[in-house]
Amino acid sequence: MTWNEFIHMGGYGAYVWSAYGLTAIVLIWNLVSTLLRKREVFKTLQRSLKQQENLP
Repeated sequence: MTWNEFIHMGGYGAYVWSAYGLTAIVLIWNLVSTLLRKREVFKTLQRSLKQQENLP
């Protein structure tokens, strides 16, 4: 089997590689959005704690 045959996968290469690509994009998006949301939640919690500390 050559690299060219591997990439073309018997004529189904476009479907297979696009599925792999889409899966990778979704997984990366899930990771990034989770990390961004975590940062947002921590900032909100810090702000809330600072407000509570300033109360008499």
